[in-house]
Amino acid sequence: MTDDAEVRLLGATDVRRLAANLGVRPTKRLGQNFVVDANTVRRIVRAAGLEPDDCVLEVGPGLGSLTLALLPHVRRVIAVEIDAALARALPATVAEHAPGLAPRLDVIAADALALTEQLTAVRGQAPTAVVANLPYNVAVPVLLHLLEMLPSLDHGLVMVQAEVADRLAAAPGSRTYGVPSVKAAWWARTHRAGAVPRSVFWPVPNVDSALVAFTRTEPPQTAATRAEVFTLVDAAFAQRRKSLRAALAGWAGSAVAAERALRAAGIDPSTRGEALAVEDFARLAAHRPVLPDARPT
Repeated sequence: MTDDAEVRLLGATDVRRLAANLGVRPTKRLGQNFVVDANTVRRIVRAAGLEPDDCVLEVGPGLGSLTLALLPHVRRVIAVEIDAALARALPATVAEHAPGLAPRLDVIAADALALTEQLTAVRGQAPTAVVANLPYNVAVPVLLHLLEMLPSLDHGLVMVQAEVADRLAAAPGSRTYGVPSVKAAWWARTHRAGAVPRSVFWPVPNVDSALVAFTRTEPPQTAATRAEVFTLVDAAFAQRRKSLRAALAGWAGSAVAAERALRAAGIDPSTRGEALAVEDFARLAAHRPVLPDARPT
């Protein structure tokens, strides 16, 4: 691939200049905190474990700090930006700072939560990896949506709020294990890949950040659908202090029916949701009682 020397990465002065030229003021609503440290984006690219043939999906490229660092190392970068002004400006920024790499960039002005396989298959190539500084207010929904809608995504690395990173990478039985942990595990094997200091952002956020890496795996085998498993997961953690016998009473129709389903799946009814792995939820979902239809009003 192309040598890094062909790229001039953005520093704090560059980021502020670009923002001023565009009349952009970072908004909390869109989760805009721009990376202003070149060493940080280099580190993210190294940690992502990318291959030269990868087609990388970058969600929320902003002013282009990470985009510029990615381009020398992969075949293509598909940048998805919800802010129309930023989406229009990104190709010009790449042409200025990495003119030889501009043909590798494609920009899609869209909400990441609306992405589909068809929309992201640019020039006949579907994305194989995602590397992104995800907007923190929608990080988990975006990641789960991408894993569901884009089966070509094999691996990736995302920057999220540190507490969210802990939840995504948590193992059963840990204090931070919950709904995001289980749903992410349905799609992939995840691990925390390091912390990111607040000082590398502009504006400086009031939360800590961290990196989460993932590698796609096969979903657990079950007679239930993914939607049915996820409904069970939501129910199990809605009242996480309660035993599953009690927490799943609504899901099963009664506490007695919940206990029956749990025993049929080989799970102790006194267990709490945080003790179950995704495979356990998948097995239990297949034992949900058939509830009677609601009476007509």
